[in-house]
Amino acid sequence: MSARKRWSDLSERNRTLIVTASVVDGILKIAAVLDLRRRPAEQIRGSKRAWATAIVLVNSIGAVPIAYFVFGRRAPNSD
Repeated sequence: MSARKRWSDLSERNRTLIVTASVVDGILKIAAVLDLRRRPAEQIRGSKRAWATAIVLVNSIGAVPIAYFVFGRRAPNSD
């Protein structure tokens, strides 16, 4: 059984990578939720509630917010 490492046991490089990834993930989540909130339901592929739940709850290191931006949004109708 391996012992769990403590924050102080990590190298400075690893701590920096973890903090940087967390900040990027947080920024992506905030941007995705704000976009989801302002965008009409007709411009969303799937349920807004499902996207919001996935964006907020899934610990994905940015994968879910990026998936929302790439696959979850429809182009606005230019009538």
